[in-house]
Amino acid sequence: MWRDKMRFDTRTIHGGIKGKNPSNALNPPIFQTSTFVFDNIEHANKIMSFESDDYVYTRGNNPTIRLFENRMAELEHGVGAVAFSSGMAAISSTIFSLLKPKETIIVHKTLYGSSYSVVTELLPKYNINYKIVDLTDLNELENTIDESTKVIYFETPSNPDLSIIDIRKVAEIGKKNNIKIVVDNTFASPYFQNPLLLGADVVVHSATKYICGHGDVVAGVAISKDMEYINYLKFGYMCEFGGAMSPFNAWLLLRGLKTLGIRMRQHEKNAKEVVDFLKNHSKIDSVLYPGLEDFKGHNIAKEQMKGFGAMISFEVKGGLESAIKFVDGLKLAQLAVSLGDCETLVQIPAAITHRGYPEERLAEFGLTESMVRISVGLEDSKDIIEDLEEGLKLI
Repeated sequence: MWRDKMRFDTRTIHGGIKGKNPSNALNPPIFQTSTFVFDNIEHANKIMSFESDDYVYTRGNNPTIRLFENRMAELEHGVGAVAFSSGMAAISSTIFSLLKPKETIIVHKTLYGSSYSVVTELLPKYNINYKIVDLTDLNELENTIDESTKVIYFETPSNPDLSIIDIRKVAEIGKKNNIKIVVDNTFASPYFQNPLLLGADVVVHSATKYICGHGDVVAGVAISKDMEYINYLKFGYMCEFGGAMSPFNAWLLLRGLKTLGIRMRQHEKNAKEVVDFLKNHSKIDSVLYPGLEDFKGHNIAKEQMKGFGAMISFEVKGGLESAIKFVDGLKLAQLAVSLGDCETLVQIPAAITHRGYPEERLAEFGLTESMVRISVGLEDSKDIIEDLEEGLKLI
């Protein structure tokens, strides 16, 4: 069938749908309803017993949400997906779904601030243990695993130091020890990386970021190759915790996905030009970007990614005071917590998204108080670079 042979850019537009949209509409409709009606009790029984794919209540499923889930499953090479109201709803629900009291999760030393808080503050309240490991060191990982270890969770590239973790090798270790591997693929997007093809069990996204691409949705999604697990996650956790996505947000995400490939190509092109500017600037101490040949994880990134993305972290000379002067002085780039939007966004992670990390231990977690993170947008790269140049003149 021609649909099975579709390439990435075509799948972002046509993936996940069988036949045509209702009433032959070019775009899928928004099924803006909380409740669906039954023909009769027999019909209701068939739906409730999963003998029918019809709908009951939008918290459980909805045609617009299902299309988004199906499209994401195709793009990440899974068999099913669960949409959530936020990236953190997807991450926390997935983690909780895979762990029981007295079991242990291993996480990489550098995580998004809220993910770090879930692992280090919330899980212990439910008698679930955690261990923080440098997952770029596979020997350290293997030496840390014990019988209680059930999940390994990490981002790659990680937020905000862009560290690259070898998904295939970590997955091999996980399989050998009957451990589930969960990868946050937000920074790379399905365009640049597909963790399920490398052996991961579950891939999660903050769909707020590149999946949406326009800064007008908060959403998350989890994808797996195991349909039994997808149903367990959806009906045992998403529905019960109530982190349901709205149909309108699903529709906006479907619209955003249509341009994912072309956006990611331009994001990366702009980012490479920004990196070239930063690495040669006299007021920049260091630049972290997987596309740089001297970056620690460059060779692994080259092997497991189709590109290096558009997230960059760097250090300006003069420490925190200089970093603050720099970001406060930018005009085009916006000071904001998010990423993956058309607009270029900049922030100081230790002061904003990762402020939950203990200040005295920042270096241990791959951070510094003056690290600047930039999400390179889709503006003309010359305008972005000129804005950065003007900001650097202030320090």
